[in-house]
Amino acid sequence: MEKISDQPSDSRYEDRHFVDSTKPVWHYSLFSDADIRNFQNGTHYRLYEHLGAHPRTVLDQPGYYFAVWAPNATYVSVISEYNGWDNERHPLYVREDRSGIWEGFIPDFPKGVRYKYHIHGYQGVRLDKGDPFAFFCELKPYTASITTTLPYEWGDTRWMESRSAANALTAPWNVYEVHLGSWMRPDKNNEDWYNTYDQLRELLVPYVKGMGFTHVELMPVMEHPFDGSWGYQGTGYFAPTSRFGNPQQFMALVDAFHAEGIGVVLDWVPSHFPYDAHGLFLFDGTHTYEYADMRKGYHPDWSSYIFNYRRGEVKSFLISSAHFWLRHYHVDGLRVDAVSSMLKLNYSREEGEWEPNEYGGDGNIEAINFIKDLNETIFRDFPDVQTIAEEATDWPKVSRPTYDGGLGFGMKWMMGWMHDTLNYFKTDPLLRGGRQDLFTFSMMYFYDENFMLPLSHDEVVHGKSPMLYKMPGDDWQKSANLRLMYSYMYSHPGGKLLFMGNEFGSTSEWNYHTELPWGLLQYPSHRGIQACVRALGHCYQQEPALYERQFQQGGFEWVDLNHRPESVVAFRRKGLRAGDDVLVVLNMTPVVRRDWTLRTYGKPSWTEIFNSDSYDYWGTGDTYNPEIPVRPVNQDGDMYELTLHLPPLGAIFLK
Repeated sequence: MEKISDQPSDSRYEDRHFVDSTKPVWHYSLFSDADIRNFQNGTHYRLYEHLGAHPRTVLDQPGYYFAVWAPNATYVSVISEYNGWDNERHPLYVREDRSGIWEGFIPDFPKGVRYKYHIHGYQGVRLDKGDPFAFFCELKPYTASITTTLPYEWGDTRWMESRSAANALTAPWNVYEVHLGSWMRPDKNNEDWYNTYDQLRELLVPYVKGMGFTHVELMPVMEHPFDGSWGYQGTGYFAPTSRFGNPQQFMALVDAFHAEGIGVVLDWVPSHFPYDAHGLFLFDGTHTYEYADMRKGYHPDWSSYIFNYRRGEVKSFLISSAHFWLRHYHVDGLRVDAVSSMLKLNYSREEGEWEPNEYGGDGNIEAINFIKDLNETIFRDFPDVQTIAEEATDWPKVSRPTYDGGLGFGMKWMMGWMHDTLNYFKTDPLLRGGRQDLFTFSMMYFYDENFMLPLSHDEVVHGKSPMLYKMPGDDWQKSANLRLMYSYMYSHPGGKLLFMGNEFGSTSEWNYHTELPWGLLQYPSHRGIQACVRALGHCYQQEPALYERQFQQGGFEWVDLNHRPESVVAFRRKGLRAGDDVLVVLNMTPVVRRDWTLRTYGKPSWTEIFNSDSYDYWGTGDTYNPEIPVRPVNQDGDMYELTLHLPPLGAIFLK
């Protein structure tokens, strides 16, 4: 992790001169006794209304109220460009209730001013810290907080009133995962020049809509000092990054997605934070936000620090952060990062590097309780959103209600499906018959959770190769295999998630330094993959059988698994109405199968509604089913034999 200087004098802005900046701090508080009790008990979920910097008028005097939690500090002052970064001019008052909160009102303190807290901490250490509750921060590499307010006139009333239907588990979830800094750049050769939130509103929103995605998932937009962390090492749990603009501009981006009927999910990281000098680490000279025992408090994978979930004040901080984004930014869901690392005390640790809990197990009891409280609070206050867990173990009932012994998430990433699917499609097509169990295993445990199928950023970095180059064969076969895999993904039960660039067959691993290789779209093969994904996205939304029973056992049925040598598989997605059923037939080899017979119940008339080998998708375009011969095979007349033509490395959907 890159170290960021904590010295205000490093700012790219020249300090401004303010008149009457010598006015003393007034003794003033926004906290009631009930606020303090809830804060300490871990049950204050709107802490952002009290801690931080808030404009107030006191005795007809405008200014800003400041409050910060620093329980082991002996002195705290506000340093800023307003007072010339003077450590002594604006000292805060410590509350007498031993809450560890330092607070005060500074008359005439303006909006738009850079500030930090100067802290005398444990054993006399002197620290300059950013505000953990800041709503806006300086553009990296500078690290001061900025006083601001959050007024915005939302235009998404219609969306907010009806979004419960769009965010329900019975709705289509076709998620486009995006890293805002590298999706598209104004200058692909300048990694420090980004599209603004306003520019992304004009570029990204119509693209997501046109591609048939129902939701967009933004990799962490919370303020973070180091681009190389991709946002997952955050310092601003209440501030959208200033890389792309100000808070109101980010609100306008969310508003624009909602205007197009697109839900917005934010990556949110309550598992760990970095050691940057201005951040949460050793906030008052001691382990304030993190565990003091580094067997629990240090994350060996990411050289970062783990929140102390036992501490009520830390629970209040984190749940307030989640609450803040849902309330003030109208987001429709939170994808919670690295849940596995939160649940297990022995996560990425060898024997002797961790200590069992009080029951002798490896579960982090206080983290488990925090997660349950988090989900209960979110679904109580925002019943029309979703929480989605990135969780890769066999921990039971991750996406089951807490009253049923679960963790309370709405959905969970299906990492097992992702690994098995990629391993299957990496296999030479002529050998896939022997690996069919990899393909079918997901349905053995699918109903244990509400699963989302992820082909995320993690699968196209660190030498794993882009999706296209995971596929075997020559260029045509690679493209056909990728279209086939996406067809399988969109027809499999569960939500879908596709990382940016996957939708047009990027030929390079994702690199946050530059933009996606959009130039590939000059080639028919990549335009074809993109057109196929677009068609699948729209088909998924238009066919109720593909989503309305996606988490119900009655919504899926195997039709034919008895042709291993030929590697042909068929299954049925079942809607609430029999006429909505979709029959999916997948030919996993490059061999064309003409006059292939398949028996299924239903109606005597079937129509091909999707074919991944379409000429429009850079397929051959010569193996399709304009008319499907159907023959009854029993006296009751409800079982029929269909005669089909199966394209090479192709998928067909019938209705």
